[in-house]
Amino acid sequence: MKKIVASFLLSLFVTVGTWAQCAMCRATAESATEHTDKGIGEGLNSGIVYLMLVPYVIMVVLAVVFFKKKWLSWFKSSTIS
Repeated sequence: MKKIVASFLLSLFVTVGTWAQCAMCRATAESATEHTDKGIGEGLNSGIVYLMLVPYVIMVVLAVVFFKKKWLSWFKSSTIS
């Protein structure tokens, strides 16, 4: 059991540097820099922000569902009667 926990913790702290990028994004970014088309670059930035926000939205929704009872009971008990 200790080996499993140790290997899990080790895998959390070991990182491998990568230069991964999808082929279509790279081709679009390269062609946008060649032709100085700013619209494509803005679209790529919007897509990156969208992909970054999705996990946070999912975590907030799960937190609301999980803690809904506790929050409702706290709001009911904290109201002034």
